[in-house]
Amino acid sequence: MLCVMNAQNDLTTGPIIRKLLVFFIPIAAGSILQQLYNAVDAFVVSRYVGTAALAAVGGSAARIMEFLIGFCIALSNGAAVVIAQRFGAKDYDEVRKSIHTSYLFCGILGLALSVIVFIFTNPLLKLLKTPEDTFADSIIYLRIVFSGALFTLIYNMGASALRSLGNSRFPFLCLAFTCVLNSALDILFVAVFRLGVNGAAWATVISQGLSAVLVTWALIKTDESIRLSIKELRINNDILSRMMKIGVPAGLQSAMYSISNIILQIGINLLGTVVVASWSMSGKVDGLFWVVSNAFSAAVCTFVGQNYGANQLDRIRVCVKKGFLVFLGMTIFMCIGILALARPILGIFTTNPAVVETTRYIIFFFVPTYVLWIVIDMLSGVMRGLGDTLIPTIITGITICGFRILWVVTVYHFYPTLFVICLCYPVSWLLGDIGIFIHYKKTPLLKEQQYNHG
Repeated sequence: MLCVMNAQNDLTTGPIIRKLLVFFIPIAAGSILQQLYNAVDAFVVSRYVGTAALAAVGGSAARIMEFLIGFCIALSNGAAVVIAQRFGAKDYDEVRKSIHTSYLFCGILGLALSVIVFIFTNPLLKLLKTPEDTFADSIIYLRIVFSGALFTLIYNMGASALRSLGNSRFPFLCLAFTCVLNSALDILFVAVFRLGVNGAAWATVISQGLSAVLVTWALIKTDESIRLSIKELRINNDILSRMMKIGVPAGLQSAMYSISNIILQIGINLLGTVVVASWSMSGKVDGLFWVVSNAFSAAVCTFVGQNYGANQLDRIRVCVKKGFLVFLGMTIFMCIGILALARPILGIFTTNPAVVETTRYIIFFFVPTYVLWIVIDMLSGVMRGLGDTLIPTIITGITICGFRILWVVTVYHFYPTLFVICLCYPVSWLLGDIGIFIHYKKTPLLKEQQYNHG
């Protein structure tokens, strides 16, 4: 029997930073593996299909996926906070109900998402002013990938549930296996069978399908008190309401990030296929930072959730102070590595000199500014763990989404250059830092326990 309930899974006792890092490392390792297989996607598509195909997979299609999948995952991950808090409070009956409610909810959401994307793919791509030479491939790629939306949401829900219970190791092993599978299928479908972007899309769907099966099996085989049972799948309205109270603002926050990126993608699309491909490629090269940053934020969220449920507020305060220093050190180390390795890595992915030079420009602009992002990611993880997502969502809406839209219709409208598009990001991060830090310092949740164990 796969057991998730042991002393190592309980983040409410023991050395704070060691516990946090032991929990964080498998999440980060899994995220890095996922980034590597995304990089394999880019490599195979670029090498065996071409620059236009790379732009199709990584341009407008990627922004639409980021928006829709990101919103749904953030929405459903309200469950992860509820599960972590109830697990910290040792209320295993509520944990079990939460798991069943979230699984059924994600299943319904995934099926609905597949239908919506199939119907609206064409108008969505036109809205983003997708370049003509990437339009047909973008339609095919999106429709195939979203046919497996159910698998994507079930995997993320199952992995989040396991992590909320303190088990970050199994999701990592699951992801490691499916990453290898995805890479192998990419090479088989695209390089050998010459299926183009269709092959890359089907490789993703098959891999996500297996991921969903594996995490579901893990929860079915875990301890009886919190075990998933297919026969018991039903929605508990009270738990769903609590999940939505956390998940809806989190989903809106994710959506606002994505909307701002979609609007910026329109500006990027107007700069031509080379810039679109370069923008996509830069994400493959510096993606290590983003996945590690997201993994650390997820680890902090679970740590805070469990300790908040257990009334261990002092452990949360120490986690924030010491955790930030660890996060800062990792960020500086990664940024130095990315800048040092950027050129040789780009040479692996593409032989187009224009794409190489444009991507290198983007990377060298962005990477030194990533220290600005960690305040937002760290404190957002803390707020989610506390169940406080509404005010951070409003802050995000104003400082990130609102500011970027304003930037595009004003500054970029008069100075439509790649530099102006790039500059928008660090300025918005700085504004977000200020807003989230002020809110964190004023939050009453860490001054006086507000959580109801009933």
